[in-house]
Amino acid sequence: MLLGKLFIHNTTIHKEQEVIHNGSILLDNGRIAEIYKQPPSEFPQNAHFIDGSGYQAVPGFIDGHIHGANGADVMDATEDALDSIASVLPEEGTTSFLATTITQSQEAIEQALANVASYQMKPGHAEMVGVHLEGPFVEKERAGAQPVEHIIQPDLSLFRKWQEISGHRIKTITMAPEHDADGEFIRMLADEGINVSAGHTGIDFAGMKRAVESGVRQVTHLCNAMSGIHHRDIGVVGAAFQLKDLRAELIADGIHVAPEMLEIIYKNVGPERLILITDAMRAKCLSPGDYELGGQPVKVTEDRAVLEDGTLAGSILKLKDGAKRMLGLEGATLEAVTQMASANPAKQLGMFDRKGSIAVGKDADLLLLDDELNIKYTICRGVIGYREEQE
Repeated sequence: MLLGKLFIHNTTIHKEQEVIHNGSILLDNGRIAEIYKQPPSEFPQNAHFIDGSGYQAVPGFIDGHIHGANGADVMDATEDALDSIASVLPEEGTTSFLATTITQSQEAIEQALANVASYQMKPGHAEMVGVHLEGPFVEKERAGAQPVEHIIQPDLSLFRKWQEISGHRIKTITMAPEHDADGEFIRMLADEGINVSAGHTGIDFAGMKRAVESGVRQVTHLCNAMSGIHHRDIGVVGAAFQLKDLRAELIADGIHVAPEMLEIIYKNVGPERLILITDAMRAKCLSPGDYELGGQPVKVTEDRAVLEDGTLAGSILKLKDGAKRMLGLEGATLEAVTQMASANPAKQLGMFDRKGSIAVGKDADLLLLDDELNIKYTICRGVIGYREEQE
């Protein structure tokens, strides 16, 4: 881990609108200070130099939906738990994340939110940029791994109480729009700048159109725990295809969404409206075995996490692996992948002014990758959070 100035030279820089070959980037005080198309006449003093030869410099990934990793879960409601998650994420290219809760008792949710409010970020760790409140305002018939006994109806006063407890850190909420028949709950949250996402929902296409009119702007883990496409009603999945105001989260592990469906989604929704997420639980980065999610026993194998009845219980996906899978799709480019993993989540969360792309003045959240998307360096707000071990 290194503090101070960083100077990355001789690298390919993927900016918002152009690619610079053999360029250089100066990082200072946690921000991108300068981007050079040619070597500077004078090299910066007191800087640590990184030779970026053969590497691609891209913006750090943003995981807007992650429950846990490295043995910890957001619902553990401890500083150590958030530290454990934030410390391991740079290894997979994630430089920012939303700490994601699960449907649980009000007391448990409030403990997790209070922990978020008091949490202090550490240099070189992924930055916790807010909270994704997944549940408890969801549909029981589409609960998935959300504990059914704690599901409740949308409650604006309760949400506002939770927002206060969190220190106004709740950025995204996953809810079932059918339980807000007049759209008042959605409208109020949207007016307050909350990213309202339809998920764990059985709503039909007509209902989704009304929900979008009220302020829904996202779909949670597309295809999972929602009404699918039918030839008489295209449901929430069809809404993500058809309604251009919606962006859609996508778990690109080949399990939550079949590889063939990933192809269909990529071609029809496109990189402009997809957001790569992991929806990872505490077993990510650990060995297969017995774990828990939301108080429920979870069996983890080499490639998936499931409840006792076989229901998928989040994932153990690393974001870099989801990005690699998407890069393997026909027509996909590195620019498209970073749009889905970096720019789109930043825009969706209203923080594109400081994250999601490489531009002067933005946070120094960068990745150096080889041509196969293997991570060589992860830099979090100007500090090296991960460096591939040299052989």
